[in-house]
Amino acid sequence: MNRREFLLAAATAAVAAPALSFSGKLFAAPAGAPRFLLVFLRGGYDCNNLLIPHSSDFYYESRPTLSIAKPDPYNQNSVIGLDSEWGLNPALRDSLYPLWQKRQLAFVPFAGTDDMSRSHFETQDNIESGEPSNQRSDFRSGFMARLSGQMAKVPSIAFTDALPLSFQGGNHDIPNISLRGNTKPVFDDRQASILAGMYQNTSLAAAASDGLELRQTVSKELQDEMMNANRGAANSKNFADETHRIATMMRDQYRLGFVDIGGWDTHVNQGSTTGQLANNLTNLGKGLAAYADALGDEWDNTVVVVISEFGRTFRENGNKGTDHGHGTVHWVLGGKVNGGRIAGPQVAVNAQNLLQNRDYPVLTNYRDLLGGLFGKTWGLSGSQLQNVFPGARPKDLQLV
Repeated sequence: MNRREFLLAAATAAVAAPALSFSGKLFAAPAGAPRFLLVFLRGGYDCNNLLIPHSSDFYYESRPTLSIAKPDPYNQNSVIGLDSEWGLNPALRDSLYPLWQKRQLAFVPFAGTDDMSRSHFETQDNIESGEPSNQRSDFRSGFMARLSGQMAKVPSIAFTDALPLSFQGGNHDIPNISLRGNTKPVFDDRQASILAGMYQNTSLAAAASDGLELRQTVSKELQDEMMNANRGAANSKNFADETHRIATMMRDQYRLGFVDIGGWDTHVNQGSTTGQLANNLTNLGKGLAAYADALGDEWDNTVVVVISEFGRTFRENGNKGTDHGHGTVHWVLGGKVNGGRIAGPQVAVNAQNLLQNRDYPVLTNYRDLLGGLFGKTWGLSGSQLQNVFPGARPKDLQLV
């Protein structure tokens, strides 16, 4: 089934309930087959207030308004201690912490890419290409597409408005389906005309007309700005709301999936246990926990990896937010994931170990990490992995 046929079938199914029944006849992912979902957080999330280095005095010195209190069993807003050094944002207490306790969730700090641009778009493109930074030879080829091409009978899908770079350039069509609700304009033309007519031939006519035009213009500019920053990705609330649909499709029809979530660029009033970051984490955590539940027994055959283009500055800025950084924290979840631990090489969190006195260094390259996971999940050979990630050194962190 090509993309045109998929979209036609999707539109038909949207009209004739129950939805999704159409494609079950076309695809059938066998029970027990590996499933993989990549979750891309667009905007560079603040990993330092997700996986918190609570043993570091430098953390508390660097974040006078953003830091989260050390673990305290009597304080629900304190860090959830994971071990003697690291802890979890309490926004994830009811969603992902239970998966950690079941050893189905691991974190890989000091992870990321060698792209040093600290540019959202440039770094996102480099990561999605899967090629070495500054050595990209094909700007329309993504690593998920190349991975899909290495495996027979592994149906793939992107839960995005448009096909992401990750899935472009493959040898067969990959369908995509949007999770993002339509954005309603402030006023449509008919409503604007009615409002303008109410003030026609009055002394307020000019002011009303200017006000309507200004509001429409400002609204459009804001929408355009947010759209550009997130590249059309759904927000975390959309993801949480659509989790069951994603899980159903990944359980019954697809085995390789991609979803992106926007809204992680937190320069101003980021918050700690409340605010933008905490709200995003709460929704993301609920969505991932619901995804695990909805997969049922297939959760044991599933791996989910959460990445972002970069982390953020370790010190908070003057606007009670954080700016673009480098190293970040990757998440690995799944029913059979060797979780309940902090994986990969680490260094002490202090000023001396910051990269350029600014942010986390990268000690685990995402290409090596994902290459190791893909190799073990699907039994890919070294040459196949080199096709997916040219020049990478797949690393087995014993996560699966």
